[in-house]
Amino acid sequence: QVRLVESGGGLAQAGGSLRLSCTASGHTLSAYTVGWLRQAPGKEREIVAGMSRISDNIVYADSVKGRFTISEDTGKNTVDLQMNDLKPEDTAVYYCAATAGSLGAIMRPEFLGQGSQVTVSS
Repeated sequence: QVRLVESGGGLAQAGGSLRLSCTASGHTLSAYTVGWLRQAPGKEREIVAGMSRISDNIVYADSVKGRFTISEDTGKNTVDLQMNDLKPEDTAVYYCAATAGSLGAIMRPEFLGQGSQVTVSS
């Protein structure tokens, strides 16, 4: 069993930056494909960024390419999401996710954090 806990969300102005961190316990994250998902009010959950262990590939949603960066710290067993040049449409609850499968399975992860609210004001 893997427990994921997000931290670092909050309020930012448009053009600002926030950094989300996902801390795992129970198992090492490097054994899983990991990603960040988000869900805005009235919208479906979507993948923001993912890091595959199977294909050694990193992917980003088109809407965040060039602004967001996913990274990991294996020593701390964390996966971070650096968010720069934030836009009001980035407002959502952000979830850390982990799956034993490929990136295609990250939308139905075995393990999901409780979520962290990110609000971007214009």
